[in-house]
Amino acid sequence: MEISRKKLREEVLERIKYVQGCVLAREICLLVRTNRAVLEPKDVHEICLYISKLCSDSGCVDASEICRKAAEEALKDEAKYLELCAQSCAKCGESRTPQPKKSMYVS
Repeated sequence: MEISRKKLREEVLERIKYVQGCVLAREICLLVRTNRAVLEPKDVHEICLYISKLCSDSGCVDASEICRKAAEEALKDEAKYLELCAQSCAKCGESRTPQPKKSMYVS
């Protein structure tokens, strides 16, 4: 039973790590994209840099780099920013999503 408990613990911790990084990054990105009309370019820049760090910490290097570039473009060219942001979101969608396992009985 201890082996089952350890395995389930590892799965739960992996899922929490995924939510802390990838899910949070996607949610913040969605908020920025849908509300960019009310945000200043410097707001978008700072938030996108934070999202880039979340992606990097989660091991999504490509998405992180594209998001960092989008953050820089947010201060200069909105069309280029949106293009890079869309690319980053696509890369983010390619990342591996931990799939919930069948429930295990743990006593």
